[in-house]
Amino acid sequence: MKIAVCQINPVIADFDYNISLIKDATDHAKRSGCVLAIFPEMSLLGYPPKDLLEKPSFIKENLMRLEKLSSEIEGISVLCGYVDKNPMDTGKGLINSVALITEGRITARGGKKLLPSYDVFDETRYFEPSPASLVFEMGGKKWGVTICEDIWNTADFSGIPKYGLDPVSQLAGKGMEALINISASPYSTNKGALRLNIIKEVSIKYRIPAIYCNQVGGNDDLLFDGSSMVVDQNGRLIRLGRQFEPDLFVWDTDKEYPEIRDPWPVEEESVLNGLIMGTRDYASKCGFKKALVGLSGGIDSSLVVFIACKAMGPENVMGVSMPSPYTSQMSKDDAEKLADNLGIHFHEIPIPSLFQGYKKALAPLFKGLEEDETEENIQARIRGNILMALSNKFNTLLLTTGNKSEFAMGYCTLYGDLSGGLAVISDLPKTFCYRLADYINRNGEIIPQRIIERPPSAELRPDQTDQDTLPPYDVLDDILGAAIEKNLGFDEIVARGHDPVVVRDVLGRLVFNEYKRLQAPPGLKITSKAFGYGRRYPIARGKAIY
Repeated sequence: MKIAVCQINPVIADFDYNISLIKDATDHAKRSGCVLAIFPEMSLLGYPPKDLLEKPSFIKENLMRLEKLSSEIEGISVLCGYVDKNPMDTGKGLINSVALITEGRITARGGKKLLPSYDVFDETRYFEPSPASLVFEMGGKKWGVTICEDIWNTADFSGIPKYGLDPVSQLAGKGMEALINISASPYSTNKGALRLNIIKEVSIKYRIPAIYCNQVGGNDDLLFDGSSMVVDQNGRLIRLGRQFEPDLFVWDTDKEYPEIRDPWPVEEESVLNGLIMGTRDYASKCGFKKALVGLSGGIDSSLVVFIACKAMGPENVMGVSMPSPYTSQMSKDDAEKLADNLGIHFHEIPIPSLFQGYKKALAPLFKGLEEDETEENIQARIRGNILMALSNKFNTLLLTTGNKSEFAMGYCTLYGDLSGGLAVISDLPKTFCYRLADYINRNGEIIPQRIIERPPSAELRPDQTDQDTLPPYDVLDDILGAAIEKNLGFDEIVARGHDPVVVRDVLGRLVFNEYKRLQAPPGLKITSKAFGYGRRYPIARGKAIY
């Protein structure tokens, strides 16, 4: 029995496009001799649709399109994720569902039992747990179908179940002989290995093969890496889909496959490919064909413009240098050299006259006051206004260049360098930015080496460096990782060997600058806890550090 695992890249709420992907993959599967084609969670409408689920017309169209799609499927069975209405009189009105389509009709249905409500997930807002998982017979086997979270009841491997029920165990009790999990599981570093461990654990425990079919593509801040897989009854990984690319692969249940060992690329490669895919998809799904980046001659803007080139092609990328009175010749030269290395459009727009104009206009009000960060921020806001003007005039997506360390510390300017449509590296700590730059240059210099080696600086005042106001980045990033991703408090972070004065300062600034992050563009999620939808903290709060 041949089964096609189809990891597609849907567009949220674009039923025509998503159905075309499903039909194309189904045709491919038929030509390959498959009897079943499997698609990801909510493949019909794209994940996550968020509050579109509250619109009755959207739900109605999803159901209508499922029926129409079903009538057009011949010669193969299809598992398709969609949203169904809750048949019960109580609870939420919807169920996250899956349909088995065979010969022009829906022959069986099931749904998701475990609804995540942590991090970026908010499924209890919309869905009721399904009363039943899908079970069907095909090829002499009884197949059980779970949806994403349904297999994550032991995800933390602590020995303590996350939920009060286990859908896989329930299916095993019904005589399940093989498991299918359709998923829309977002990427974060090391997520592939975690998923594989879960699938292996299920397969070994119940002595059954397991298919995992995951969505691929970027939807707003979330990156879906695909990495669909098949694990045999002995827990051996035998089939693996591509990472960050649409893919279709076939598993023949009657064929022996060698085990796939060391399946995951190095972390730098995965992160880079994820950011490239996320930038490409965000631009294309929002209707942009060109990108714009302000080039400072620093490492962050260098990374972002490189990613933009890979995502959209260098011919569709414009880099703009905007030197101020404090910009070094080195920075100007490095920005131009980078642009030349990448082959992008490059322009230099000096801002000293604009800066002087601002200061002249404000002089009567600022009379007798020393220059401070106000004047530094004016330079950043001039640059932000220039970039937004170019974005408006040429209909280009402005990419913001701040990293996670800067976002955490508020080392960024509202309406200045925070201006833009997408914050590409806002979930990359500064130390990881250096790792990524070294990886990009592994086969030859693309990012000028001087950019990587020189002390980072905003160059908004004479002889400025980041370390004038921030701890060394290796120290800062360890503190921030502990606070943001591990949720450790002051005492716990100090116990890791950090200076209490430094920890208090870092955590204080992390708390204070919540208001800036709320106004920042969406950023691509890479770590286990990113700023944005999955991390919700109050702005107006007490000054205590937790």
